[in-house]
Amino acid sequence: MKIPEIKRLVTNYTLDALEKAELALIQEEAMPFEVHGEDDGEVLTHILAAKWILEDMESNGRELKESLRAYSQKVRNSIS
Repeated sequence: MKIPEIKRLVTNYTLDALEKAELALIQEEAMPFEVHGEDDGEVLTHILAAKWILEDMESNGRELKESLRAYSQKVRNSIS
């Protein structure tokens, strides 16, 4: 998981665009835009993280930094 790539996705794409990219990746089709990652798993992780952050920003009125921090905490809690 690379934070700079997640930030890039959040700031440059809408939730709808990210959902289309996720679907294209899952269906092994051409992605509508490039998502950087070492493999498909990391690419999917970046898309899902960006979606979560955008939804959190909208539903909780948070800034990007706050939502990113909340997402990172969620990940840390899930692996500890």
